[in-house]
Amino acid sequence: MAETVALDPVDLQILRLLQNDARTTYRDLAAQVGVAPSTCLDRVARLRRSGVILGHELRLDPAKLGRGLEALLSVQLRPHRRELVGPFVERIRALPESRALFHLAGPDDYLVHVAVADTADLQRLVLDKFTSRREVARVETRLIFQQWSCGPLLPPARDGSATS
Repeated sequence: MAETVALDPVDLQILRLLQNDARTTYRDLAAQVGVAPSTCLDRVARLRRSGVILGHELRLDPAKLGRGLEALLSVQLRPHRRELVGPFVERIRALPESRALFHLAGPDDYLVHVAVADTADLQRLVLDKFTSRREVARVETRLIFQQWSCGPLLPPARDGSATS
């Protein structure tokens, strides 16, 4: 289990603000949390060094890139063995249609979020890149109608509720 990093209220506010807009300048960030810009810069650098901040991502509209249909593929391997897991993960992560890959506990081994042009493209992907693989026992497809982002990720409060 990963080691938890101690965060004070200023750190939490910085994280909340950066998750809402990672392009916020240090000057604006510092003004919003009530510290000097140099202090803010030092805090963000410490959050990066400690691994709390892993990086920054650019969100794109898949439909505007010609990938207007998104789906979740539940994949079951046969057998689910270590020597099959690594190559399977590498292959699926390399697919241009793959958006996210989750290794699961339960009846399915993986959940793959994909973005494709249309249903014919989805069928081609499932048949050519998943079910054609020897280690894939089953694929179940669920279309995504709509997706929402949720609030910023913060550590739980000491009483077990979410930190606000």
